[in-house]
Order: sequence, then structure tokens, then C-alpha cells
Amino acid sequence: MLFYKTLENKVSDQWVVFVHGAGGSSAIWYKQLRAFSEEFNVLLIDLRGHGQSQPMFKRVFHSPYTFPNISKDIIEVLDFLSIKKAHFVGISLGSIVIRSLGEQAPERIQSMVLGGAVTRLDTRSKLLVFGGNLVKRFVPYMWLYKLYAYIIMPKKNHSEARKLFVSQAQKLRQAEFMKWFNLTNGINKLLSYFKEKELNLPTLYIMGSEDHLFLEPVKLIVQKHAFSMLKVIEDCGHVVNVEQPDLFNQMSIAFIKDQRLQIDVV
Repeated sequence: MLFYKTLENKVSDQWVVFVHGAGGSSAIWYKQLRAFSEEFNVLLIDLRGHGQSQPMFKRVFHSPYTFPNISKDIIEVLDFLSIKKAHFVGISLGSIVIRSLGEQAPERIQSMVLGGAVTRLDTRSKLLVFGGNLVKRFVPYMWLYKLYAYIIMPKKNHSEARKLFVSQAQKLRQAEFMKWFNLTNGINKLLSYFKEKELNLPTLYIMGSEDHLFLEPVKLIVQKHAFSMLKVIEDCGHVVNVEQPDLFNQMSIAFIKDQRLQIDVV
């Protein structure tokens, strides 16, 4: 089972599950813990091969790396902790993991908050993936990761998030990076399916105005999906929870509370 950590709130029956992106770990949510734990029960998870889940899976993990299998890992943790339903907060590639979980077990999700969400790869993103697949077996994975970090988060005000993600990625093994990078094969087909089929689940996208690779596709998907809404944080890049934590926390918590109020009214 995945490594996890819980922060329990004695006066709340609501759970919020945080899902990090590729190359990260649950450590990237450190600017959210205080604000969220004051309102909800919090579950932090290290995805397979990341953070403190890495040594566990080196010993016992055998199933292939696919988004459905990665989502099942999370469901196993929920089952173990007897969490029947939760709000999910994800960043970057974690948004795809949460969306995949919604396909398998929509009854486990109360709402989704997707920051720096990846909903489509444009021409530039496809070129990055194509180039990475060409050289991934010959170039040290950290060279590739640092290059991608600079391309996705190029500005000076993105530097804290960029450094955090690079420092977390350095804890990965080369083989682990390869398995996650291989998930990019066929990812556009999966994202196209997600775009066409909306889950009837309240979804908040929080994007930075400077997220030049992923903001525009999110704008398009929100126009099409009735249960989705978008908040854009100005002067902010891809990793919104690190660059603008106060705004991210305020928007997310207000959204989650609103879903709870609607349930109470019903």
C-alpha cells in the first residue's frame, strides 16, 4: 500500500485527499496543511515510486504503471482507512490521476479541485513529449526533468515551485522516472476521452495566468462541462499551490465548503 499520512480534525467528518504530480511527493502541499487541517480531515499520499512510497514498491509492487492502476492504489488507502468519500485536491499530473479515479469510482469523490490541471497537450507539449521519448534512455533523467521544469515554469516568480519540484524529483530513481514518463504515450487519447465525457462531479480548476502550456485547454473544457468552473490567479505559473498558496487555499476551501452546504440543504 502507498505511504500516507493523516491529519485528523475532531470536529469535521469531511476528508480532503491531496494528490501530487509526477516527480513530486506529498511534501509539495506544505503550504496547504495548516489551512486545510483547521477545516477538514486531511489525507496526504505519496504516489507509487515517489517520496516514502518508493522503497515500499521497490520490494512488493508488480502491477504495470497505468493511470487506472495508480488510481486503484489510492482507493486501497481509502478502503484501509474506511474513508467512503472525500474531496480530492490535485496538482499538475495529479489532476489526471484524480480524473481517472473518478472514472473507476465516482461514488468516492465529493468534489475535485484541480490546480495546474493537464487536460490536453498542445503542439508544444507534444513536441516536448516526443523529444523526451527519443532521448530518455540516453540522457540522465534529471537533465530532462530540469529542462521540462524550466519550459513549464520559465519566469523568475516561478523559481520557488521549479526548485521544489526539481528537489523532489531528485529522490526518484532513473527506472522510476522512465515508468512515469512512459505514461505520456497515448495520454492525448485519454485526455480527449475525459474532455468528451464529463463526470457529474463538482470540479474547480485553479490555474495561473502564466501557465502558458495548460491554461487555454482548461478554459475550453470549462465552457463545455456544466459541473466545472475556473479560477485564474494572476501573475502565477503552473504550480499555483506553491506560488500563491493563500489564494489557492481560500479558493479551494470555499469551494469545498460550498459543496458541503449544498449536501446539507439537500
